[in-house]
Amino acid sequence: MILPGDDNVVARRWRHDNNQVVDSSSSLAIVGRIAIGAGGLMLAASTFLSAIKLVVVPRGTSQRITRLVFTLVRGVMRVYAREGLPWSKRDQRLAFYAPVALVLLPMMWVTLIIIGFAGVHWALDPSSWPDALYVSGSSMLTLGVMFRRNGPAAIFSFTQAAVGLIVVALLISYLPAIYAAFSKREVLVGLLESRAGTPPSPVTMLVRFNMVGGIDELEPFFSRWEDWFVEVEESHTNFAALNFFRSPRPDRSWITAAGCVLDTAALSLSVLDRKRSAEAALCLRAGFLSLRRIADYFMIPHNDDPKPTDPISIARREFDLMYFELEAAGLPLKPDHDKAWADFCGWRVNYDTTLVRLATVVVAPPAHWSSDRQVEKFTPKLLRTRRRVRVHGERQLAFRSGTAELAAAGRPPEIPLDSTVNSVR
Repeated sequence: MILPGDDNVVARRWRHDNNQVVDSSSSLAIVGRIAIGAGGLMLAASTFLSAIKLVVVPRGTSQRITRLVFTLVRGVMRVYAREGLPWSKRDQRLAFYAPVALVLLPMMWVTLIIIGFAGVHWALDPSSWPDALYVSGSSMLTLGVMFRRNGPAAIFSFTQAAVGLIVVALLISYLPAIYAAFSKREVLVGLLESRAGTPPSPVTMLVRFNMVGGIDELEPFFSRWEDWFVEVEESHTNFAALNFFRSPRPDRSWITAAGCVLDTAALSLSVLDRKRSAEAALCLRAGFLSLRRIADYFMIPHNDDPKPTDPISIARREFDLMYFELEAAGLPLKPDHDKAWADFCGWRVNYDTTLVRLATVVVAPPAHWSSDRQVEKFTPKLLRTRRRVRVHGERQLAFRSGTAELAAAGRPPEIPLDSTVNSVR
């Protein structure tokens, strides 16, 4: 009950409650501005750090922004370069995959940094979001169209302009480094055609070496390819886009060339009746270690310590046909056919899984004992994280997608391989 003369009390109470509402709204607005500003600064900083890690840090680290761009472009390429097209036409379209993704990647960097700094500018002066975007874009691209002269906003504008110049400098240095590594890689891949034919075949290579100069000429060849494997491991993990740069000819690929050389080394050690070649063994070891490092980057599951008796994608029937073909060509072969097969399996098991799966990921042209294997299609998930675990003293991979799922029985999950020859994809 309000008595006469209590109007002033009611008015004071109303003003007090209204001021509390206004103060509460103002506090929420300030907290929201701080949150948006901090979030925008974190977005810009993480994007800039991603660019630094990709271009400057000499170590293959998987960045989510890079994986996002390449995964999205790959999805478009699945439609544009779909299965069923003639291989030459499909390869021509797939050749645009890595270059287009590399062009879109710096555009993604710039866009995310502009959006991040726009949040900072809006937090400092919440007049309108479009104005904050204009100021951020003008600062990033050093256009000078819009500029705020108050202290904190000016500092962030100058900082953003410096970040934009650094991103441009990184891009200028990034592309020449990639194409230099690509040219260096393709030298030996091109030379392999005269030795192993097209598509490259280990049987053709051994027969031609036997015809032109003798099997002993393989040692310098293996030494050169050992260096090549080391260089490819370094370049294809630091610059992961190189894995998807296709050779100038549609029937060539770095991964099928690697598989041919590794199979040649394995056959030289297991089938040929000759003195054991240290160069072949070292080349083979450098090769499967290189493929494993690249597979680790793409989170492709494989066994780091396989047993010689583990299954491989080569059928015994295929090995027998190869053995008889080499015998018909006059090469000196070991008389124990079964032991030769067991020795070959013991070498091949070290790189069989990584070779076949990498050939599938990069969509390699058809080639003997590598990209012609039938394998379940494997595309690394976009945001999947990886951790290494030690099971029974062995280093193996376990993957997490939402919740951790350890590999069963101490071994990573295997994608089923079929020993039969598959048709051209």
